[in-house]
Formats: sequence, structure tokens, C-alpha cells
Amino acid sequence: MKRIFQGLRKTRERFLRPLRDALSSGELDEEAIEEAEAILYSADLGVEATERIIESIRERGEGDHMQAVADELLSIIDEIPAPPVPEGSPRVIVIIGVNGVGKTSTIGKLAARFKGEGKSVILAAGDTFRAAAIDQLELWGERTGTPVVRQKMGSDPAAVAFDAVQSAKAKGVDIVIVDTAGRLHTKVNLMEELGKIFRVLRDRMEGIALEAWLILDANSGQNSLRQAEAFTEGLPVTGIVLTKLDSTAKGGAIIPIQQKLGIPVLFVGVGESVEDLEPFDHSEFVSALIGG
Repeated sequence: MKRIFQGLRKTRERFLRPLRDALSSGELDEEAIEEAEAILYSADLGVEATERIIESIRERGEGDHMQAVADELLSIIDEIPAPPVPEGSPRVIVIIGVNGVGKTSTIGKLAARFKGEGKSVILAAGDTFRAAAIDQLELWGERTGTPVVRQKMGSDPAAVAFDAVQSAKAKGVDIVIVDTAGRLHTKVNLMEELGKIFRVLRDRMEGIALEAWLILDANSGQNSLRQAEAFTEGLPVTGIVLTKLDSTAKGGAIIPIQQKLGIPVLFVGVGESVEDLEPFDHSEFVSALIGG
């Protein structure tokens, strides 16, 4: 709770105090409601969530309007489907997203977290276009004591993923995390390459639990929705990891991103250290945002 509270500091500063000021009177006039609406929009909560919160405030009339905001936020998040329980072994998580969102560092943090839970992990260096990407993943592997399966630069990423899963099956490893090259969602050939990873693993590896986790940068706010929709159209995305929550005032975008995609946020990044990856908890998020 402490880390996500700190991670939402910038969002809370821009959102909480002005909203409390706007909603401070017992019975609100139209001017105060319009001011509250503008603040909610500015926090990147999105049109649908903002309209629902304002309607809830209107219906409450007198009373604790901040509680009305919190209650409606929780209600909205509770409508988002829970992440599916993966069936099969090993669990294979393919990490996808555009350039610069923090995929490789997130993989290192996930490896550390899973190992802390007693799981065995293998990393696959599927970003074969940049030597620096392979080196960076190997540094995270050394840092967390996690083996890395790699091939030479320019190799087929699907072949790297296949080798890693094959190794995991042979050794009884619980989880394989596959790194992939960052790519613009508008580049059809690169998106097709991602699709190939999933086709190869589905067709040639029976019994595995295959999923994709989409990494999004919290600094992009709702602007990340367009790229997210492109990734989720053709890939089995079951979860979202939102990075850099501590460096943005757009943390409210967690709400519309989940709403629009119907995919839950699983983890949030709240710092640079290996432990600065927090499981996303709905009630903790609302409490940290509202300051309860």
C-alpha cells in the first residue's frame, strides 16, 4: 500500500486537493459540479468514468461527496473481468508493447517477484534486433539469478521462445517470460512477427499456459489506448502492466484503459528498484488516489 500511495503522489496532488475544494460544500451548486467534472477529466479518468462519478455526486445531494467519488470508482473497476487462471505448464508469458515503455526492466522485476513466491523462472531474449536488449535482459538475469535463453542477433524470435519453452518443459520450470522487440502498433510486419511467436508455441507446444501481457507507460495516459487496442486485436492479451506510475500525474488512466479494453491491470511499476513492481489492488488504488 505504501509504494502505490507514493507512486500516485503526482496524480493525487493534481487531483485530490482541487477536487476536495470543489466538493467541500454540503449541497453543491452547478458551478461546483462543473468544476469537479473538469478536475476529473484532467486526471485522465476518461469520459465514461467522469460522467458516472458526476451522476453519483448529483444523486447523493448532500453528504460526503468524496466518498461518492470513491464508491463509484470502485464500482467501475469491479466491473472489469478478473484475470483468467492460467491452465497448463509451464506458464508462458509473452511481454509486448511499444518502444520505451520498460518491458525488459519489468521482466526482471517479474522474475524476482515470481522467484520470491517460490516459482522457477526462465527468461527468453526474444528481442533479437538489438544487442543491447539481449545484454540488458542478461543483466537482469544475473541480478535475479534467472537463466536466460538467447540466440545470435537477427535470429527468429519465435525460435528463441520455442527453445526457452522446450528447455522449461525438460527441466520442469514453472514460468517462461519472453521478451520481445518494441514495435510501433502501426507496423503490420512487426505485429505479424508477434503473431508468429504465438502460432509456433500453440502449434508445437501442447499443454502450456500461453498468454500475453501488455506493458503500457503511465505517462502516456489515455493516449496509450490506441496502441493498446492494436495489440489486443490479434493477440491473447490477458493482463496489463502499467509502468512509471511514480513519474506521472496521469495515474487515473488506469480506469479507462481497463474499461475500454476489458482487460485487468495486473501490476504497476512505482520505481526503478527490483522490488518496485506492485500487484494492482483496486481498493488500494482508490484509497491511494482519494487519500483515504
